[in-house]
Amino acid sequence: MVLPPQQSAFLWGARQTGKSTYLKQAFADSYRIDLLLSDVFERYAKTPSLLREVVNGLPLSQRQRPIIIDEVQKVPALLDEVHALIENQGLSFILCGSSARKLKRGGANLLGGRAWRFECFPLTSTEIPDFDLLKALNQGLIPRIYRDESANAKRSLRAYVQEYLREEIQAEGLVRNLTGFSRFLDVAAFCNGEMLNYAKIATDSGVDQKTIKEFFQILYDTLIGYEVLPYAQQRKRDLINKRPKFYFFDVGVWNYLAQQEILELRGPTAGKAFEQWVLMELIAYRGYREKEFAIQYWRTKTGLEVDFVLGRADIAIEVKISQQVKSSDLQGLQAFVSEHPGAKAYVVSLDPEVRALADGITILPWRVFSERLWRDEL
Repeated sequence: MVLPPQQSAFLWGARQTGKSTYLKQAFADSYRIDLLLSDVFERYAKTPSLLREVVNGLPLSQRQRPIIIDEVQKVPALLDEVHALIENQGLSFILCGSSARKLKRGGANLLGGRAWRFECFPLTSTEIPDFDLLKALNQGLIPRIYRDESANAKRSLRAYVQEYLREEIQAEGLVRNLTGFSRFLDVAAFCNGEMLNYAKIATDSGVDQKTIKEFFQILYDTLIGYEVLPYAQQRKRDLINKRPKFYFFDVGVWNYLAQQEILELRGPTAGKAFEQWVLMELIAYRGYREKEFAIQYWRTKTGLEVDFVLGRADIAIEVKISQQVKSSDLQGLQAFVSEHPGAKAYVVSLDPEVRALADGITILPWRVFSERLWRDEL
């Protein structure tokens, strides 16, 4: 994050994705207010104007640096004070949090474009020198959990789900029906990477469809889940164009909720986790590089499918957890390319070597995919 003088920013990201650690390192000399601390929270929640007094009491050297407020969504009224300090004194702030949902629903002051938006994600392959794909697909890439030994990772994932996804989301006032939300989370685990059927999910969760849609929106707003919409530009084929797909933000969290373990890089469960990892790499790349391309999927009503379509059919990506991609794996990609001849087409797989096929499709080993992605070479 590079900010010019007097420029403020929001930094959003799911819990434990490294926001606070990054800010402590990148802005070590900035004054920091941590609203996760109960005494700090109580002081500012009771008297938001205290921020003005504290900031005005800082030495000039700290007032010239960005002032950091961590977990800002806990005290939305602070944003009015921040707005006034930006406008009247030309100060800059970095406002860090895990969700803007509470701020938006409460009509909080989001600074009217005065703050740039940044996002923090779980670890990416490029951030881990000795990246272990099987470990990532099993434990996920939340920094502290990825670094844990296997037994500790399971405990940490259990704590993350039980204490944050269930209890803290309720404590933040985002849901009132915690029992229904807990049942929904368990059902949502079996929807990961699938087209959403709200009626079936409502039946399995024991709550109505309207509530199910609200629960999914909570996951999107808190950056715990992502919605992937269908690419529906009509060409020759009858396309599915209304049903979104859903993915959890971290494969380890999905594994815990689904009560599954991935022991080897083969089989349908590992394949879905591999697909999810590719998506998370794409989302993180788009966020960190400040790109604006859409990530969608393509599926015909006859079952032909492409996992990810980037931009306006600029790139099509199919994901196969296979040591050798076969021609039978390429039908969806071939159909898409025939209708979008300008698209670059890739299959990300476990193949040991890059292969350029006659129909313009390139087979990329997953390491090569990652390297090319982060070098802007796709």
